[in-house]
Amino acid sequence: MTSIEKKRQTFIIDLEKLNTLNAEGCAACGRKFTLGETVVKACGAWEGPPKLIHQNEAVWDVNTTTYFERRCYDSRKV
Repeated sequence: MTSIEKKRQTFIIDLEKLNTLNAEGCAACGRKFTLGETVVKACGAWEGPPKLIHQNEAVWDVNTTTYFERRCYDSRKV
């Protein structure tokens, strides 16, 4: 079941997403996205709904079946 949930929250940057997301860049690291990169919908320290961030900046939480921004996830474990 978690495999299906992970897939539903994982995306590959296409031209439409690139044009939409690059105005503000990645919420986790601030870098711009490039075509073909893998991104995930993740919760983080920001207010509001989950945002798309680089997959390497996210951690999959099995208990909640949700991606979290790495720094936010680490702070929750303390």
